[in-house]
Amino acid sequence: MNELTELENEEYQEMGSYNHSYLQTRIAVLLSNDERFTPLVELSLDASQIDLSQFDIKAKEELKPDVCVYPKAKGVKERDIVKVSEMPLLAIEVVSPSQSIEEIVSKFDAYFALGVKSCWLVVPTIGSVAIFSARAKYKNFDAQHDDEVIDETIGVRLPIRKVFFDE
Repeated sequence: MNELTELENEEYQEMGSYNHSYLQTRIAVLLSNDERFTPLVELSLDASQIDLSQFDIKAKEELKPDVCVYPKAKGVKERDIVKVSEMPLLAIEVVSPSQSIEEIVSKFDAYFALGVKSCWLVVPTIGSVAIFSARAKYKNFDAQHDDEVIDETIGVRLPIRKVFFDE
């Protein structure tokens, strides 16, 4: 019975809310318009080469960003890859009701240690995107004051209102 409760709690924590799912989809669609990149949703990244416990992350050998961005891919692989060892250029995390920002920033530490170049923290409740190029180096953009989200590290520009609103 205790194992079942733990499993239910894990499933609840992984369930996406409406806002989480909406933003995950919107960002992937907007990024797919840029022919230089291929956005992928919920891709399992192989993190077995580092000890994730040093970042206070519960995961053991894999991380799963909400959206990750690679240089343009050629399409479906002949043989599917369950855990990808090649790290993306960009990892995007959308804050869900069951997550803390500190928990996500700890994941960013792991992403950077694995070679990811840029990380986005998307906060639905306040319509903001923080773009990290290192743990303590980030820039904030918000839907009320900014026209675009600009990631100078990988050269991405998105209209911020299109991220948060269906305009």
